[in-house]
Amino acid sequence: MNMDENLFEKRTDLTELKNKIDLIRAEIGKVIVGQTEMIDLLIAALLSNGHVLIEGVPGVAKTLTAKLLAKTVSTGFSRIQFTPDLMPSDVLGTSVFNAKTSEFEFKPGPVFSNMILIDEINRSPAKTQSALFEVMEERQVSIDGKTYPMETPFMVIATQNPIEHEGTYRLPEAQIDRFLFKIQVNYPSLEEEIKIIESYHKHEHQLNTGLMESILSAEELFSLQKQISRIHIEPHLVEYIARIIQQTRSHQALYLGGSPRASLAVMMGAKSFAAMSGRDFITPEDIRICCQPALVHRILMTPEKEIEGIKPEKVIEDILAGIEVPR
Repeated sequence: MNMDENLFEKRTDLTELKNKIDLIRAEIGKVIVGQTEMIDLLIAALLSNGHVLIEGVPGVAKTLTAKLLAKTVSTGFSRIQFTPDLMPSDVLGTSVFNAKTSEFEFKPGPVFSNMILIDEINRSPAKTQSALFEVMEERQVSIDGKTYPMETPFMVIATQNPIEHEGTYRLPEAQIDRFLFKIQVNYPSLEEEIKIIESYHKHEHQLNTGLMESILSAEELFSLQKQISRIHIEPHLVEYIARIIQQTRSHQALYLGGSPRASLAVMMGAKSFAAMSGRDFITPEDIRICCQPALVHRILMTPEKEIEGIKPEKVIEDILAGIEVPR
């Protein structure tokens, strides 16, 4: 067998994956008008087995889209509303004394599910936010000297209002780094706004969430995630990702650059976007698509540049423009 035949045998058939993704898009599209970028990034994160932070002003369907994505996967779903008085035990669970057995029993909190929607994550103080550190990174919870592993799949989708709004607490860098992507949701266009109004009127002010159908089982999702991990990436594209991340660490406008976790986020996201396009190999464009959502929350501007009003998105654009795209 020659090398070309060997490579051909190793190619991954992505027909089923692409069909499933198209069905998920169609299901969410029954309710959500537009927001294609947010939907695609959410699907890419799901395939990459990563967590997502969605930021936007109230009323742009952040929470609704996250709920709809969860409905397309037939697994457990839990929603946690973060508030200023929420305690870590309200999220993780607590040990309760059982009078019959004279022993303490662990009562799991709402985080013990598969798809976790945390609404307005920046409404709770750091003490409660930090409760998510271990479970997001290691997929386990340690309480009273015991470790409780999470079931698979496990994905956290958190929403937040922009930091400058009153009554919010900024997420610590160590936690925000645990999100694969940060998706920034903008207002709909004029045409999309018209469709939203017409659809809402047509269905007599009722959202069609009841029409949603489950597309993936837990086993099917796990199989698709395994396929994503096998997507091919050329050595020169690995170097391209590394060069981008290295530039964030030496850029004069940045106080904090991307961590090695940022490199992995770009690569895994690029693999998902390649597969969603029906390809079993990554292109430079897949990488570039993932750079903004994978890096925008992981870099910090220097105080001087922040005062000047320079945004992290602009710095990422400049970095991408300054590195030659491999061919």
